[in-house]
Amino acid sequence: MQSLFEEMGGTYTLGADGIYYPNLTLPEEEEPHYGKYGRMRKAYLQEHRKGLYTELLLTGKLVEHLNEVNDTANERMQLLTRQMAEKQHVDETLKARDQLAWVGAKNNIHNAAEEIVLNELIYI
Repeated sequence: MQSLFEEMGGTYTLGADGIYYPNLTLPEEEEPHYGKYGRMRKAYLQEHRKGLYTELLLTGKLVEHLNEVNDTANERMQLLTRQMAEKQHVDETLKARDQLAWVGAKNNIHNAAEEIVLNELIYI
């Protein structure tokens, strides 16, 4: 009679101590390349969405998910900052005329865009 583990395709290896151990391996994951936003998403999942984090980890899809979130967040940040800068006329003309105002405006735009990205992609 086979165990449920064996019926599902599982195998065992006989250890040096005479006990059979199941051959368990995690699925192979893609190479991680995520950065700031991927790390933020991972921390959020670990703290607030433990079930989803565990599911992604055990199915081998965690790194893929973090890479995708990071890439999407970076693309969204670029798009939003460009659109906001155009709308607020924060350009090279302002930079040449008043560098301090330009830096302040760019920082405000970056912070506003990041808040949008965090709420849309990271903390969901």
